Order: sequence, then C-alpha cells, then structure tokens
Amino acid sequence: MNFRCPFLVMLVSILFLSEVYCQSYKGVTGISDTSYSTKNAYNHDVKTHPNIKIVSEFHLETVKEKRNVVYCETGKRKLNLDVFYNADKSYSKQTAVIIIHGGGWRTGSRTQHYPMAQKLASLGYVCFTPEYRLSTEALFPAAIFDVKSAIRWVRKNAVAYNFDPNKIAIVGFSAGGEMAAFMGTTANMPLFEGTSCNLDAKSNVNAVVDIDGTLSFVHPDGREGDDSKSTSAGTYWFGYAKAENPKLWEAASPLSYVSAQTPPTLFINSSVPWMHAGREDYIKVLDKNEIYSEVKEFEEAPHSFCLYEPWFSPTIECINNFLTKVFNK
Repeated sequence: MNFRCPFLVMLVSILFLSEVYCQSYKGVTGISDTSYSTKNAYNHDVKTHPNIKIVSEFHLETVKEKRNVVYCETGKRKLNLDVFYNADKSYSKQTAVIIIHGGGWRTGSRTQHYPMAQKLASLGYVCFTPEYRLSTEALFPAAIFDVKSAIRWVRKNAVAYNFDPNKIAIVGFSAGGEMAAFMGTTANMPLFEGTSCNLDAKSNVNAVVDIDGTLSFVHPDGREGDDSKSTSAGTYWFGYAKAENPKLWEAASPLSYVSAQTPPTLFINSSVPWMHAGREDYIKVLDKNEIYSEVKEFEEAPHSFCLYEPWFSPTIECINNFLTKVFNK
C-alpha cells in the first residue's frame, strides 16, 4: 500500500466516519499512567527469562549531559528533551540520534532510554531523548506533532551540538518504533507537521531504527485494536475503536506512506511476531525503490528486550553498525 499522494480521499473518509461515531476522550484523564516502566516490565519478563538484567544508567567520563531542555511550548505546556554528547573534541561532524520511548502512546518515559543514549554518545553520537504528549493528555496526532517538532529543534541546533544536519537518525522502541517509522515515511507532510514550534526547519530524518514497533494498525498480522477485554492502547490514542474509524487507523500507519522517499531502515525485533506487523510488506516497498534495510531478530527475546542484557549490548552494536554503514558508505 502507498497512500502518500491521495490525502484528500483518506481525509474525507476520516471526516465522514468521524461524523458517524463520536470521538471518545475518556482516556484523556490528565493523570499520568505509570503502568509501563522498566521495573514493571522486568517483573513480568523475569518470570520467563530468569537471567535477564536491567541496564542501569551509565556514568561515563566522556559523556556530557543536558537534561530538561525545552524544545517546544504548546499553550502552557513545556515539552522537554535531554541531550547526551561526547566531550571528546577530536570528533568531526557527528550523527544525531533521536530516541523515542514506548509505552502504547499512553505510558512509558524517555528516562527508560537514558542508558541507550549514554552508550551511543560514548561511541560518538549526539543523542536526544524527547518527551511527547501521551494519550492521557492529548489524542493522535498530538504526539506526532511533538516528535516532528523535536526533530526540527534538533536540526536547528546542529551547529551547537556539532553534528551534521543531514545525518539525523531516529530510533524508537515499541510505540516509539511505530512513531520513528512514521517520521521516516511522512517527512515534511503538512498534514502531520502541526503548527506550534520550530516551523522554520525540516522534519525529515535520514535513517530509521524501529525496535519492535508495528508498521500498520490494520495489518492482518497485528493485534492492536482488540478491545474485547479492555480498551486497547490504539483505541485510547485515536479516540475511536478500529471498527468505528478504520481509515484513521490506516492513516496513522507508517505502511500507508512508505515510498521512494523513505530513508534506510533497520528493524530490530523480539520473538513476538505481531509487534512487527507489516514489516515484510514495508520492506518490499523499500526493496522496490532500492532503499537499504536490515532486519535483526532476537530469538526468544521478550518485547522489552532492549531494556535488558543480554540484548542491550547487541542492540547497541546493531544500531552502530547500521548507522556507520548508512552514513559512511
């Protein structure tokens, strides 16, 4: 599928269906959801993987940090990010890496990926960990607008942090992986840019790393949208069940936009097949357009594998090797 061009058809369909069913704001509680955390994920996964170990923050002499930097203000809401960079002045123009956390677009925290940012910074990358508005605060596409704004802020600060503005990679885990792929496939599209911050810069990224993030909300291999036992993360995010507004769910899927403009992409996956729904169809489009991609699957790994050893270190190695290949070829 490739709906990059006929936006009006999709938009009209979404608006029509929106009139049939009222959008639900019941999940916009204004109360933070802390149900997905590294500790909670570990307590669940250690039952089936007793040898796993949480990767804690590193304290590396070469890595400098700036935390809680405001990248956008929307109304009274200040959105923050953190910066991790190598203090070694011998590095020439570096590569920027923006890391998007997971948690079903509703929970989770950017702090979960501080170890990843610190480790990549030690290898010479300039890393950024932005927050974004979750579905307890605002519905889709608010989070998309936020991440696009963060990309634009990062690009505007290339000189300040000594990286090449044409070497910006986005890495995301789970819901963050879906959004990372969405950033890669919807570069500079007015429909998804928002109107708040940093509009004098471009939102395109030059490489994507999707760690166990779905490529499609409507793919038959996926499981997002099952509300039979409780409201699904997707239903909370969109404010519509899948049956109520399937076109919106399709419009939020990276697979709907993958094209000749999509950047090189690395897929790093667990052993949970539905967490990479749409991956093979996505890669077919990349292959057709001669766009480089890689797949790394960790057998028997749980969904939150990148937060633990023994998978954290090889995940970092995969990302480093991929970005080295893409940007230094």
